Amino acid sequence: MGDEAQVLLVSRRALLGAGVAAFALAACGTRRDSPVRARAYEAFFLWAGVAPPPWLEEASLVYLLAGEVRAVRASGYVPLRAVPRTSAPRVWMCVRVERLDWEEGHYAAVLGQLARWAAAGNAVEGLQIDFDAATHGLAGYAQFLEGLRARLPVRFKLGITGLMDWSAGGAADGLSSLADCVDEIVVQTYQGRATIPGYERYLASLERLGLPYRVGLVEGGAWRAPPGLEAGAGFRGYVVFLVGGAQAAEGAPQA
Repeated sequence: MGDEAQVLLVSRRALLGAGVAAFALAACGTRRDSPVRARAYEAFFLWAGVAPPPWLEEASLVYLLAGEVRAVRASGYVPLRAVPRTSAPRVWMCVRVERLDWEEGHYAAVLGQLARWAAAGNAVEGLQIDFDAATHGLAGYAQFLEGLRARLPVRFKLGITGLMDWSAGGAADGLSSLADCVDEIVVQTYQGRATIPGYERYLASLERLGLPYRVGLVEGGAWRAPPGLEAGAGFRGYVVFLVGGAQAAEGAPQA
């Protein structure tokens, strides 16, 4: 091969290498996180202080914050919304919990409201508990849930929200105890109105939960599904936490 042909071959290889590099950079650019657009999903969480969008009745599943059990020991169960009346979509009645030392009056109030929701004609899936248990305290949280489960009518499911760190750092016995009494968990990937950075690392271990899970996204937050997430054996879809344009002081997510 002559000198001119060798120069031409080297030049072509350089151009090909540059083209591959440019394509790789372009591909990386298309993999950047995108804002979560609620209308692209089918399941939603609605805080008591956020007005429901007109299209919410078209959803397949809605989690409604119904009330709270607050940290103040003297307080009982505090309802935050009236009993809904809708035959569609299916709904979960959600209770925000700040303490686990419930008295029988707490159980009676929560389960009584759940029964009223069902009696009003709503398609009630079950009761969801929203409690930020410490990762090292999951076994104790499971004990509370076992007591609640024993009181819950069998026609209702029991669900919880959970932190991403649970699957990554939770002890195996604590996770197993949760799986024994809970039907599903919604894993929250956000704080306030923003997605937590580095969520991919935490979500890689979700199968350690040992129970069906949904991934909770915040409306407008940055998101890109990590490879393999949706193929997980326990994956049941996404839940978009709606934040709306304005938030009430009580019952709405805080930044």
